[in-house]
Parts: sequence; C-alpha cells; structure tokens
Amino acid sequence: MIEKDSTIVSTTYRYLEKTLDKPIDIPRLWNEYSWFLNDYGTVTDDPSIIDFNAICLNRKPGDTKSITGGNVRGKYWTYPTDRPIEEERLPYVDEESYTEICPEFLGTYTEEIINALASRWKIGRARFLMKPPRSCLSWHRDPERRIHIPVKTNLGCRMVIEDEAFHMPADGTIYITDNRVYHNFFNGGEENRIHLVVTLLEP
Repeated sequence: MIEKDSTIVSTTYRYLEKTLDKPIDIPRLWNEYSWFLNDYGTVTDDPSIIDFNAICLNRKPGDTKSITGGNVRGKYWTYPTDRPIEEERLPYVDEESYTEICPEFLGTYTEEIINALASRWKIGRARFLMKPPRSCLSWHRDPERRIHIPVKTNLGCRMVIEDEAFHMPADGTIYITDNRVYHNFFNGGEENRIHLVVTLLEP
C-alpha cells in the first residue's frame, strides 16, 4: 500500500500534516465501504445520534462488545454550555488493545491499509466515519491525534482546529490531525462525507 515516498510533512496549517505522495487507492476503498454498507449497514453507538455514523474496522481480540456503545466514540472533552467549564464525556477507551481486524474485513484492501499503517505507526481504533450533509460535530478535544484518509468528500467539508479551517481532498493522501486541541468537523455539502479514521498513539 505505501510503496512510494510516504514521508509525512508539515502543511501551512499548524495542526495538519500529510504524506508527500498519494498512496491510497480511493476508488477501491470506496467500493469496499459501499459493499459493507450494502451488506451489513452502519454501526452507531446510539441510533438517535444522526451526526455520528461509524463502521468499526478493528476490535479487541474476540470481543464483539468492544465495538459497541461508548467504545465506538471514545473519551473526549467539551464545553457544552455558555459557562467556561470543560466537561468530560464517555469513558477512556484502551486504544492499544484494538489489534484484531473485524472478521468482515479480513482479506480486504481495508485490512491491507490498516496493517500498513500499523507497520509504520503505533495505532489504535480504525473506523469509517460518515458525516451526513449539513451536520457538524461538537467543539471538543480528544486524547490522541488522528490519521485521516478521506474516502468521499465535497468542497463544503471542513475540519476546524482552534482558529484554522481546512479541506482534505479524497485524492489518496494520508493526513494526520492534532485532535488533542479543540476542533470540530462540518459537512456543509449535500452528500455524505466518509473518512477512514485511525487513532495515532504517538506524540
């Protein structure tokens, strides 16, 4: 998968890095996402939450419960009201224990990508995350950085980290975002946005 120069370089944005080349076959990855969605549907931690749709790609070995409930989302912090008081949400997830590919993805290109990422970096959970049109995440921070591989996007999709906003094209590039500072993501377009998102367990 990572066959060319996949050196990670800084960008003009403080909290965004990316590969020099574009090592990911996006049409192939999109086809696998579409296949899974057609055959299995999506997995969410709460069906009433329409702004967070996840398909888990790895899990704790043999533990099907590790990809349900709060484990799908994970710990984060937010400012939920007009008071300047930060609040913690959901329990901490032991990212290092997510070492087994979910059975549905064995032998797939998705597994190949995850294995390639794991051979290069220390990683945790891997998920396909979908943002519906005209929706936005909360203003929050996470315990770790994230690897992003945009699979399907549009020009109305922006990630906002602190005071910077940027678009990540679905062109095969691997991006790293610093989710340890406050951020959100919004899809201002009229089509779903899908990213393969992997937790990066390195500073």
